[in-house]
Amino acid sequence: LERRGYSDEWLDRVAGFLHDPGISVLRPALLACDAAQVHAMHDPTEGGLATGLLEISRAADVGLEIDLDAIPILPEGQVLCREFGLDPLGVIASGALVVVVSPEDVARVQTAMEAGGYPVAVIGRVLEADQGIWAVRDGRREPFPRFRVDEIARLF
Repeated sequence: LERRGYSDEWLDRVAGFLHDPGISVLRPALLACDAAQVHAMHDPTEGGLATGLLEISRAADVGLEIDLDAIPILPEGQVLCREFGLDPLGVIASGALVVVVSPEDVARVQTAMEAGGYPVAVIGRVLEADQGIWAVRDGRREPFPRFRVDEIARLF
């Protein structure tokens, strides 16, 4: 990345994400559990968010509708994915936490987690299993992205 023109300051900041905000999801997971009944929870590591959501769907035997436009991606992550031609939905997502709660509990969980310093985005809803798993982009439904391997692994 240095050879590609990225500054030492930028690279140090990105490397620092390992510790700040960090990759542990224990505290936000506990906050969510204290705020409401959690139906499912997942730390989407290898395979990224898309694979983590597929795993939840399979384990719970439910369908999902995921608003891809609602998924926050750090600007630095967007830059690195563009640099290497990777889809951010398929790269390792350590430090992210997917929490599934009933619609009436969303605001309570969101408030508790944000009060604890953890940003929250509502990215989708649970469907009946026979409705499948879908992505929504620009208001249109499309097939949900699937990755055979973590996008970063493709680089090696």
